[in-house]
Amino acid sequence: MKIFRGLSEFNLTKKSTITVGTFDGVHIGHQKIIQKIIANKKDTNSVLLTFFPHPRKVLQDGSILKLLNTLDEKIILLEKAGIDCLIIEPFTKDFSRQTALEFVRNVLVNKLHIKKLVIGYDHRFGKNREGNFEQLQEYGKLYNFKVKEISAKEIKSVNVSSTKIRKALEEGDISTANKYLGYEYYITGKVVRGQGLGNKWNYPTINIQIAEASKLIPKNGVYVVCAKLKTKQFFGIMNIGLRPTVNGKSRTIEVHLLDFKADVYGDGIQICILKRLRDEHKFPSFDALVEQIKLDEKEARKYIKNKYEPSS
Repeated sequence: MKIFRGLSEFNLTKKSTITVGTFDGVHIGHQKIIQKIIANKKDTNSVLLTFFPHPRKVLQDGSILKLLNTLDEKIILLEKAGIDCLIIEPFTKDFSRQTALEFVRNVLVNKLHIKKLVIGYDHRFGKNREGNFEQLQEYGKLYNFKVKEISAKEIKSVNVSSTKIRKALEEGDISTANKYLGYEYYITGKVVRGQGLGNKWNYPTINIQIAEASKLIPKNGVYVVCAKLKTKQFFGIMNIGLRPTVNGKSRTIEVHLLDFKADVYGDGIQICILKRLRDEHKFPSFDALVEQIKLDEKEARKYIKNKYEPSS
């Protein structure tokens, strides 16, 4: 996959099959669109035009929108999807002021040499989001390109959106989020030192420092996870929250890796979230907390054995 950091870098002359959008999450709806642009690879370059930062963060003052992917995560997901070219256009207020016609003429036609455009069923574009599917069809006739709209019915009759996935994660509904994403939601970051309390209870944990502040962290609680460290992966239990039993003051992400002993401080890590076990609670004592952790581990091991370990 060729990556262009802006439209100004794009210099290919072959005709393009294009899709445009923020593609936050690269969920099953996005994947359906990507499959359509890849299908024309023999005749055209498959080109995905996306934006960074997210347009809502630029256009809505004080926006606290949390995103499903960091930019690096999105790039990896799109490369796995198999597109030829990824264009990451720096989104600005000036860029947003282009009319629908100006965007089609200046960007899609003159810059990207469009042959076909594939969009989602709810796609809007141009100044004040004035452009829609009907207008694109008219512009297609004017500039000689085809337009394909992916309907909600084509996406397994499920109206999928990044907004719905964000809501599911904020409510702790990891099952729905993973179903809509088509993969297990994950967070990436670096292993940092915590207070070391887990060692005292024979449940050592590693603390995760998230790579980007805009990354959406799911609802506080306890989860079954799979951690990827370098080329190896380990199952574990993750707690997201304030740690009320130990009078925690700030939100932390702590992971106890099962059957794992190694010094990984400073290493990069990816945490795939598999299942939610429970809410975070304040326990009456440390002993009560440890007993609950034992129950969490038992439930996690049962889940992992049933779903991920081959039967003998």
